[in-house]
Amino acid sequence: MNDRRTTNLLLLIIVIPLVFYMLKTLSFIFIPLISAMFIALLFLPLMRWLKKKGSPKALSLIIVILIIAVFFKLGGELIQLSSKEILSTDNAYFDKAKVKIASLIFSVESFFGVDFLQDENALASLINKETLSKNFAPTVGFITDTLTMTLSSAFMVILLLAGSVDIQKVLQNTIFKKQFSSVKTFMKIEKDLIKFIKVKFFISLFTGIGIGLACWGFGVSFPVFWGLFAFAINFLQLVGSVISVILLAIFSFVEIEVASYLLFFVITITGVQVLFGGILEPIFMGKSFSINVITILIMLMLWGFVWGIPGLIMSIPITVFLKILFDQFPGTRIISSLMAGNSEGIKVKIGKL
Repeated sequence: MNDRRTTNLLLLIIVIPLVFYMLKTLSFIFIPLISAMFIALLFLPLMRWLKKKGSPKALSLIIVILIIAVFFKLGGELIQLSSKEILSTDNAYFDKAKVKIASLIFSVESFFGVDFLQDENALASLINKETLSKNFAPTVGFITDTLTMTLSSAFMVILLLAGSVDIQKVLQNTIFKKQFSSVKTFMKIEKDLIKFIKVKFFISLFTGIGIGLACWGFGVSFPVFWGLFAFAINFLQLVGSVISVILLAIFSFVEIEVASYLLFFVITITGVQVLFGGILEPIFMGKSFSINVITILIMLMLWGFVWGIPGLIMSIPITVFLKILFDQFPGTRIISSLMAGNSEGIKVKIGKL
């Protein structure tokens, strides 16, 4: 028995790295597939409701396609508006940035007695509209890849909703042996993930609106862009809000002359993040989504390494999915307790062992 247990443990140690290697290598397949599964869960209740009303499946799919098309249309309009806002600016901001950043660097040089900036023209060559446009060019490939994966995800969403793949039956055939257990677990996964995605979407939306209004009120350039940026990056749990505040504070340093005014602006955008992300989000999420901060950071690093930015975005839904699965089996409930930081559950499990 001990030899068998040791063999199974060694096989597990070998299989896990191979699985993650396959996930990383075949990311162009798994990223659209996993994201499509999460998106399809959002529309499953609508599909069931339309079915109860006697709507044909083809008509239900057309309604879902129209909803997705409207969402893409609105997103495209906002991105286009933000792009026009940035491209319409002149070199006044960049000239101002040169002077202010050069002054800051010279102050640091005089304080430490070192020479970071050998030539002022070197700074000028880095901070201008033309150079930034050239540096922005490599992102075209990233945007193209993102668009390709988005379209692939949308196509897979339609296939999943059409019934080409039944997620509940997949769970039944692979993980659970009884239909009742698979249905019960699938309904819990659907309910919890829909709640998580909805809360995260609306929290991110109102965070973006708040950041955009703060930029507009304080006269910071590109309020639409910063609102969209705050909305998008807020899907990165924990680190997203910190990144948006730091970047916006650095950007506003150039435009806001008065230090007290700048400090009040930073406090305002920080307050927006704390209000929505630190207070309202935990309230709406509830205790069912209590995941340890260490678990969140580990999952962010793991899936960020495997899938990059899409992995960072999907890391928490994947974690919620795994936590629900671990809750269903007595042998893995200790892992679920560790993920939630539930010390009492861990003590009980250890006591039984």
